[in-house]
Amino acid sequence: MKECSGVLIVDKPVDMTSHDAVNIMRKLYNTKKVGHTGTLDPMATGVLVILIGRAAKAAEYLVSDEKKYEAGLLLGKKYDTGDITGKIIEESENIPEREKVLDCIFGFQGKGQQIPPMYSALKVEGRKLVDLARKGIEIQRKPRDIEVYSIEAEGDGAEYSLSVHCSKGTYIRTLCEDIGQRLNCPSTMSSLRRTASGGFDISNSYTIDALREMSEEQKENILLPIESLFEELPKVVLPEFFTKLSRSGQQVYQKKIGTKYELSQRVRLYDNNGFYGLGEVCDYPEGSAVKTIKQFVL
Repeated sequence: MKECSGVLIVDKPVDMTSHDAVNIMRKLYNTKKVGHTGTLDPMATGVLVILIGRAAKAAEYLVSDEKKYEAGLLLGKKYDTGDITGKIIEESENIPEREKVLDCIFGFQGKGQQIPPMYSALKVEGRKLVDLARKGIEIQRKPRDIEVYSIEAEGDGAEYSLSVHCSKGTYIRTLCEDIGQRLNCPSTMSSLRRTASGGFDISNSYTIDALREMSEEQKENILLPIESLFEELPKVVLPEFFTKLSRSGQQVYQKKIGTKYELSQRVRLYDNNGFYGLGEVCDYPEGSAVKTIKQFVL
């Protein structure tokens, strides 16, 4: 298979790590250049955005990575992992009434803070929290700003289903535990499915089994263009002369190309052949200019 580049939306199955999924894609696309934009725990399913070829270096430049999830909330039990894969550390038969539960859940909509769970891939001083947690080590974590754009809930008794649209960095297992804490009732996350990530929807995803059945041509044809990762950024089309300057690492002054973007604004850069990279507005003695920070097309 010839080397190709692009974005692939995978519907990750349960009991598979994101790293496992990346390794499978390396074999299917015959390249070591494979990454992803957001880890999913083994128990979670759904949207995993895979970056193939030159797209693998795009993750650090992503500006928006909102998420949507379908999750299960279980009241009356708390687990050491924050989900039902762990050990029960607290139980209660005193389950709040449905109306009180729903009011509590809806109260989490908006801006807030979360303390990242120990059972997460987040790194602190170069160490994954989950690796420390498995050794019985717990360290102090700083609260992080998050936002729940919308939250819906259905259910009764001890079991509820949640639909959550949230900002990057929001942990649903922590949300489930925080709901229980407000209710003064132990709680945990019983299931998790990511239905959207950074503008990519589950409806455009492919299962690993389906990918294994595809021909090389089919696998290449389903890749989305790298520029789809940056659709929220302004588009700047440069004439040939300024394209040469930009692609050679030189700044292109905004007054010469007729743009007026603010300092630090990132833009999508295009030449006559289409998208080729990302630029950022920087300040120079002669004025503000767009400077290429990453090229994705040779």
